[in-house]
Formats: sequence, C-alpha cells, structure tokens
Amino acid sequence: MEHRAEARIDIQAFTSNISLLKEKAGVNLLAVVKADAYGHGLIEIGLAAQNSGADWLGVALLEEAVALRTHGVSIPILAWLVPPGSDFRSAAKHDIDIAVASLAVLDEIRLLEIKPRIHIEVDTGMTRGGFLDEWHELLESDLTPFEIIGIFSHFARADEPLEKQNLDQLNLFQGKVRELSDIGINPPIKHLSNSAATFLNHTAAFDMVRTGIAMYGLTPEIVEMGTSKDLSLKPVMQLRAKLHLVKKVPAGSSVGYGATATTERDTTLGVVAMGYADGIPRISTAAGVFIDGNRAPIMGRVSMDQFVVDLGPESTAKSGDWVVIFGDGSRGEYTADDWASTSLSINYEIVTRIGPRVPRIYAPHVY
Repeated sequence: MEHRAEARIDIQAFTSNISLLKEKAGVNLLAVVKADAYGHGLIEIGLAAQNSGADWLGVALLEEAVALRTHGVSIPILAWLVPPGSDFRSAAKHDIDIAVASLAVLDEIRLLEIKPRIHIEVDTGMTRGGFLDEWHELLESDLTPFEIIGIFSHFARADEPLEKQNLDQLNLFQGKVRELSDIGINPPIKHLSNSAATFLNHTAAFDMVRTGIAMYGLTPEIVEMGTSKDLSLKPVMQLRAKLHLVKKVPAGSSVGYGATATTERDTTLGVVAMGYADGIPRISTAAGVFIDGNRAPIMGRVSMDQFVVDLGPESTAKSGDWVVIFGDGSRGEYTADDWASTSLSINYEIVTRIGPRVPRIYAPHVY
C-alpha cells in the first residue's frame, strides 16, 4: 500500500554533509540528533551519523540518548537537557555523558554515589542554559567525585560573524576554562561551535564542534550565510504527498475555512493530503507544491489534514498524483527555506515539525 505522504531521507546527501563539515572543522564532530534528528528520524540518522564518521552524537533528552545506545550506537553520546530528577543511574549504566548546568544536579548525583561522565555547561551570554550566578560556588565545591569530561557553551549569534557578542562569548568561555584549570580541572573536551560557527569562526573550534542544521543540508541563516547551495550543503529531506482530489472550479469560488481566498479565473484545484496535524504551517501564504515542472501555490487556509493548491487552468494532474512540498530546489520546487520565509519561521522548524503520521523513507539517494 502506498502512503498518502512521506518524507524521503537522502542518506547519501547526509553522508556528504558530514564529510564537508568534518573537513571544515578540523576537529572532532558531534552530530546533533535531538528532536528526532530534526524530524529526520532519531535511530536511523544516529546510526547513519556514526557510520559516516561522526565522533559523537548530541541530544537534548536523556531518553533520546538511551534509545540510541540501545539501538546500536557505540560512539559517545552527550545529553544536555538533563534537569534535577532525571534518571542519572541510567546515564551511568548506558555510558551516556550528561551536561550539568546547576548545583542541584551535581548534588543529586553526589547523593546517588555514581560517577557519570559530565560536561559542565557555562553561560557566556546567551542567558539560557549554563552556570552563571552559581559559577563561583561551583569552583568552591568538591568536584573530585565527578568525572568531568568536558566544558561547553553556546553561541547566540554565530550566524552573524561581525557581531561583537561572538568575540565576547569566546573570551568569556576561555576565561571559564582557565578558572577551572586554576582549581586543577582540565576537561579534555572543550566545545563551543555550532553549525554557523563551524563555517565562520575557526578560532572557536577547540576540541569539537556541534553540528545540527547544516548536517541536514540546510543553511543556518540564509541572509548572512547564503543558501544551502552557497555552502555546498545537500538538503537531506524531500517531503511529498498525494493529491487526494483534483477538480475544475469556476472563477469566483471561495476556498477553505473562512473563505480567505477566491479563485480569480476558471482553474484546476488540487487537494493535498497533508495538513497542520502533519506539520504543514497553518500560516503559509505563498508556498505550495511542485508538480509537472511547475509550482502550484496554496489557496486558502491549511486545514488539519489537507490543503488546497491552484494547479492552473491547463493542468493535467490527476487525483492520486504525487506533488513535492519541499526539496532541494534543483528542479524548481519549493525548499524548506521557501516554506520558512512564507510562514514567518525558520528552516529548523519546517523539517522538525513534520509529524509522526508521515513515514520516513530512507534511501541511498533521493534527488
């Protein structure tokens, strides 16, 4: 039975991107596979990253790390969103590195009398995760019971290379590393760079870079850094769906909930078998689909399970035909960046939000 929609994942493109990023980095590479590998599939992409030469995997949640470990991933894994109350024993059992950003977590681990591998997260200016007000108290603590493997932070504006905040964060990070060294703690792995910094800031590479969006073939920031093609990245996901229905309609026909769109001519409309329950942005005024060498824009509001496109009066499309919602753009189809722009979002969200009702189809080559 054929699917009504599918996300086709190009493993060859994924492997190519990792090779490019490792060459750019010149140091170890941590492949970020959190959030179901940005919608591409946690286990399949985690294993593909390992097979493609990634040195580490990175996830947000401890349960993501455990799933990877129990499905055959053997390279080191770091989980960095591990709050108090997490299953720290499971982390130790499965040899999973965890990020620590508060004294509360250290105190819990101390009471459990276990010794998981720890990466200390420091806040250098993003004012999100990481030690800030508790930093000096941390330095005065007894850290001998812990196996401290790494220290890391996160750039807030790495995709804006001329911003002074990048240098400020780099200097603050180096200062934190020195302060740890002053008390006899010298973590062997220091990491700060994300995808954007891997391309733009080689002085921040340290011992390892953390690559996320670029690994999936998408640009970290299209205005400052250019398109995927500009960066020699290959988009990994192609999203396609079937036309549930094709119909001729007269000019003046209102379309969708709220009658927010009206046909200006006699035309052919197609009903695409995906909606916002599948991750299609409800706010999308100019994107659409690609079929028979042409773009067909959305008409009206996106519904929960379907949306309507204007195929044009000359269309020969039929019910059951496949349409490409986004791809790499090489044939003229919409890209994830196009969908992001028209829905006031970013390409990260476009791929990550594709829901579980859409099967992932893994192939050596898609485009």
